[in-house]
Amino acid sequence: MTGSQVLRAHDRPATRWKNGGGLTREVAADGSSAGLEDFVWRVSLADVARGGPFSSFTGVDRIITVVDGAGMELNVDGASHTIADAYEPFSFPGDAVTDCRLLSGPIVDLNVMTRRTRATAHVRMARETFSVVPRTGVLVLVIALTGTVAVEESGVTLDRFDAVLFPDRDGGTLRVDGVAAVVALTTSSGSPGT
Repeated sequence: MTGSQVLRAHDRPATRWKNGGGLTREVAADGSSAGLEDFVWRVSLADVARGGPFSSFTGVDRIITVVDGAGMELNVDGASHTIADAYEPFSFPGDAVTDCRLLSGPIVDLNVMTRRTRATAHVRMARETFSVVPRTGVLVLVIALTGTVAVEESGVTLDRFDAVLFPDRDGGTLRVDGVAAVVALTTSSGSPGT
């Protein structure tokens, strides 16, 4: 586990959403200089205190997952989608006209965004021990959502919202006591964008 990077929740500053409607904390992105208009991929946790419009991201695909709270109803280009269950990823175009109505109070969501022509993402939830197997061109980001995640090779423990990023030639075994999000990120060039 020589190349993995531990990303602690307490090290993430809160920043305003692109449209100013809420707060987000970036877990990881394709490069330290990537801004909201030029990232290849970006993963963040957002505090949603009230309903309203989502920020528009031209040419970006999004996967959103409720990780805390009662859920929300999204209206995406006129189609209604109720996301009431935690840990159920929902995909939609980032450039669609999207509005949110909270079902019962504030939520926290995991937001995965990829530049459509340059990267793709797959999000799944893990509730038991699993292995990250190195694959060329694929980064794997694991985020502890509830409980803890232990990285067996290093003895590192991830607490709530801590994460570990595995580059494409690195892997490990993770023991999940709770729920963890596993985000696999692939760039169109076949090499990770870090």
